[in-house]
Amino acid sequence: MRLEDLPQLHFSYDVVGSTRFDETPAGYHRLEHRARLGEGDEVFRRAGEALLGWRMQRLAGVPFTTDGPAAVGVNALGRLGPLPIPCRVVWTVDEPDRIGFAYGTLQGHPESGEESFVVTRESDGIYFTVTAYSRPAAWYARLGGPATRTVQGLAARRYSSALRRLATSR
Repeated sequence: MRLEDLPQLHFSYDVVGSTRFDETPAGYHRLEHRARLGEGDEVFRRAGEALLGWRMQRLAGVPFTTDGPAAVGVNALGRLGPLPIPCRVVWTVDEPDRIGFAYGTLQGHPESGEESFVVTRESDGIYFTVTAYSRPAAWYARLGGPATRTVQGLAARRYSSALRRLATSR
């Protein structure tokens, strides 16, 4: 699978955009991970830039090829070893105290669902939240069962660690 193949692919789930409203559809496993990145305007700015530029995923060890910065409709092709993970951005937010986006899985992704990445400025610091809902789409993801969910949790922690490094490095 190549990035050029993604525009003709459809989402592999029906409830597109649900992470924007913090809803988890019936039949999906929910993941939420929240981490403090630091404090101050510079940390917020750097985290937002790294997030929208896909640098967080790359530093976390999940290489993504995209057809642009995170914006609605942008396609992204990640790789987990030999496995393609095709996704498309379904919503973004860019507010004074909140920045981020969500992508949804496309046909050919081992999972079916959505994942959002949001940086917030709060009174006690800058935070990063990963929210996702998913269910297996491929036989090997179904076979993986709880191990698959464990890998998703580890990926969320790697994302937050990578974003913290990108936001606080000078």
